[in-house]
Amino acid sequence: MSEFEEFFTRSRDKLRLSGFRKFILRGNVIDLATGVVIGAAFTAVVNSLVKDFLTPLIGAAVGTKCTTPKGSTTLSCNTFADRFFTLHGSRFYWGDFVNTVLTLILIGLALYYFVVLPVNSLMERFKPETDPGKRTKVCPECKSSIPWDASRCAFCTVEQPPLEEAELTTSSSRP
Repeated sequence: MSEFEEFFTRSRDKLRLSGFRKFILRGNVIDLATGVVIGAAFTAVVNSLVKDFLTPLIGAAVGTKCTTPKGSTTLSCNTFADRFFTLHGSRFYWGDFVNTVLTLILIGLALYYFVVLPVNSLMERFKPETDPGKRTKVCPECKSSIPWDASRCAFCTVEQPPLEEAELTTSSSRP
């Protein structure tokens, strides 16, 4: 086998991307990608709701400015998003800003009520139960709470006294 073939074979083995494949196929990455796609689609729906439904309602309540441009016979009505004020020749589109704020509020509310609350309730439902009657003792070295029958501390790895001695020291401190 020539040097070129050996180099090509070694390079091909390194580029199999098995680690990358494992990374991509993990559930977290797929969930994140799905969330981003759904979020983008949801953002488009909320933008359309605000632009096409809510701001025309606000414009109808506030009133729209309709003008006839010079030399034209058609009536031109500005949308609510086109409202602005001028300061030293600069236009500040406050109507568009109101559209964006409404979009942000609606997306935030929808995410909270349709994602955060349901996920939190699911997490609470599947949260492992901690046994309230589980007996623990205090490590004499680091003062951490460890299981009653532990022979070593999980935090500082100090050997624990035999159970009888531990019962004597902790039972006097129990209420």
